[in-house]
Amino acid sequence: MSIELKVPVLPESVSDATIASWHKKAGDAVKRDENLVDLETDKVVLEVPSPVDGVLKEIRHQVGDTVNSEQIIAIIEEGATAAASAPAPAAAAPAPAAAAPKAAAKGSEDLSPAGLRVATEEKIDPSRVTGTGRDGRVTKEDLVNYSKGGSAPAAPASAPAAKPTPGARPEERVPMTRMRARIAERLMQSKNSIAMLTSFNEVNLAEVVKMRKALGDAFQKEHGIKLGFMSFFVKAAAEALKRYPFVNASVDGNDVIYHGYQDISIAVSTDKGLVTPVLRDVQDMSFAEVEQGIADYATKARANKLSLDDLQGGTFTITNGGTFGSLLSTPIVNPPQSAILGMHTIKERAIVENGQIIAAPMMYIALSYDHRIIDGKDAVLFLVDIKNQLENPQRMLLGL
Repeated sequence: MSIELKVPVLPESVSDATIASWHKKAGDAVKRDENLVDLETDKVVLEVPSPVDGVLKEIRHQVGDTVNSEQIIAIIEEGATAAASAPAPAAAAPAPAAAAPKAAAKGSEDLSPAGLRVATEEKIDPSRVTGTGRDGRVTKEDLVNYSKGGSAPAAPASAPAAKPTPGARPEERVPMTRMRARIAERLMQSKNSIAMLTSFNEVNLAEVVKMRKALGDAFQKEHGIKLGFMSFFVKAAAEALKRYPFVNASVDGNDVIYHGYQDISIAVSTDKGLVTPVLRDVQDMSFAEVEQGIADYATKARANKLSLDDLQGGTFTITNGGTFGSLLSTPIVNPPQSAILGMHTIKERAIVENGQIIAAPMMYIALSYDHRIIDGKDAVLFLVDIKNQLENPQRMLLGL
């Protein structure tokens, strides 16, 4: 019996999707719940599994095609078995055949959308390309270089690299992915529609460092998760948002919406761009629950498993450029939110405390905010509130 493979029902906020990659080709056997195709939306990559065991009879839309909710993209013949493939050439050796699945695993299944376009346009089999990415993955650059070298297998590492032509000025034009285009659109929306201003402060994290050192092992033993810096910042932000509701508000036309809860978006970097999954009701979460929530989102983001629900909403955002070494930055507000807190790298610096020069682990923090609804005084006091909590962590435990 023929079964239609359809695009999943997309939320109202997502109008359509683009086919990023097919993991099977027509004629291949498929198993129930096996991922057949990746669909890229403005926000996440969706996996579409096979509903039955059978054979992928027909693919109706190729990589790069735009598809809509519940549109038919393939036909599966339920219960069928794949036809026997043509006999392999007599000269084919057993060793390369055994290695093929491994090469394919590092090739076609892990290609980025840009890499898939190059492979499709140039008709390149990724399994024949030597990957230079992490864990041997084939990158877009590997495919471009391979296409310039013809159809022969990639040269061994011992072979001398081809020298660039003197005076050459290579360029490459690659379309933006759906997610990158959406990020660009939202950044321009924020820039053009928000009266954005940024205030700065610095925090002495000596007490937080001391607490993590004293209680970190016991915390991990009790909760099975490491006590990081992010939970201190998230909990401090939740407490400060209660006292400064303007910072937890959003603009809707001529109205200001005040949220009586703290749903904090945590910026997570992925290969496809920055995403902001939401920790909901942070005001009711423990430190362990915050740490576990962040760890779960990081794992899902790296595996492209974030759902649209994970990314919906959020009343305030925290981003940590310090993980990449950023000393200072001006983060951009994530509309319709009204503010975003930027964390930065921790540097041991000389400061004056009680008339004495000491070395302390210092961090610059930044608050970018919508000046239409947040006055400069409130923004500064909000940052000072977070500073006071982090320099005296017991305050947030007592709700002070």
